[in-house]
Amino acid sequence: MRSPGRPGRLLLLLMMLGLCGGTIILSVSGVLTPVEDIAGVPLNGVAGVLNRLSLSINAAIDDLNNLGQLRARIADLEEQLARRQVESIQLREAASDYERLIGLLNYTSALENQDFLTADVIAVEQTGIVRAIVINRGTRDGVAIGMPVTTDLGLVGRIIDVSANAAQVQLINDENSAVSSRLQTTRAHGSIIGQASGVLRLTMVDLDEEIRQGDLVITSGLGSNFPADILVGQVTSVRQFEFELFQEAEVRSLIDFETLEVVLVITGFEPIDLRLFDQEGN
Repeated sequence: MRSPGRPGRLLLLLMMLGLCGGTIILSVSGVLTPVEDIAGVPLNGVAGVLNRLSLSINAAIDDLNNLGQLRARIADLEEQLARRQVESIQLREAASDYERLIGLLNYTSALENQDFLTADVIAVEQTGIVRAIVINRGTRDGVAIGMPVTTDLGLVGRIIDVSANAAQVQLINDENSAVSSRLQTTRAHGSIIGQASGVLRLTMVDLDEEIRQGDLVITSGLGSNFPADILVGQVTSVRQFEFELFQEAEVRSLIDFETLEVVLVITGFEPIDLRLFDQEGN
């Protein structure tokens, strides 16, 4: 079979050029517009899908490029948050210390002829046998055995042991503690004794004296172990048994002894040992 010669190829090329030119002329004149619209629908859909796919790929590439920056930014924000939390804790502690010191200042300002020394609580001993705290003041600061310890909420206890830079305070709710006291309203005398449970008990109150729930109990100054008129606590219940010579009452201190942080040592008070007078009388 013979292949087309050169004239045949030229004729084919002219026919193709004529077809292309005719198609262009028909398109420009608008004759092929309906056909182009029909054919363009699926092509436009494919183009839209390809365009959206291209945008998604570009966005993913941008996210990958920015991932390192995002991680660094998150780490920086976490560090800033940690610093703000530390600052917030420090501010709350400073506000709490300020309130405590203001309360102690108001308390000391209201008392006359008393010298006070502020001390921090550095240890708490709340066992069934011993109820005491340790403060960061000692003989170097003028602290001595027997000195009363208090806060603006009332009596804490007294110094029972002291070193150069620390002292042990026996709390008033210790079983071996006894505080000469009286009711603020009726002036009835009694003694505050610590209990194993940690509560306070007002004992040795005469039967003809009236004790009412809510009465405030203060130090009496009798026995010269504590200054007079320091708040000890508030009566919560009264106990009176038949054939007993005295009546008793449960007393609640306003102090939370387990959370004490700052106390006052009354350095201007010197306890008097009255046993010397008993010996002289004998």
